[in-house]
Amino acid sequence: MEKNNLFAIQPTMQSDMQSKVRANVMRRVHTIHAVRPLLSGTMLAAVLAIGSLYLIGRKVWVARVFENMPNPIHLASVIRFFEAAFFNTSTVVQVLCVAVVFSFFWIARDLIRSLPVVRFA
Repeated sequence: MEKNNLFAIQPTMQSDMQSKVRANVMRRVHTIHAVRPLLSGTMLAAVLAIGSLYLIGRKVWVARVFENMPNPIHLASVIRFFEAAFFNTSTVVQVLCVAVVFSFFWIARDLIRSLPVVRFA
């Protein structure tokens, strides 16, 4: 009688073990599915841009830059102003500015790639 009882318990333990393994695997799959968008190139570029803009704001008095900027109607003057501001600032701010520009181009590239392609045939 005891031998029959032992075999009756084993399938229950086996199915219980399979359900625990299945739950563990599915938990990992859900975690990967949740984390994957956070590790995309677009997200990393956005974090780089936000971090760089924050650090630029800590190193540069941005309000004074806009006060000293010429009238935006005169595009050539504005370009010369920002060129002079870029070349006459510290290397850290220059690197951060390049990182921001790179990030914005990366995000724009990803957005353009995500648009549906319309083909006329």
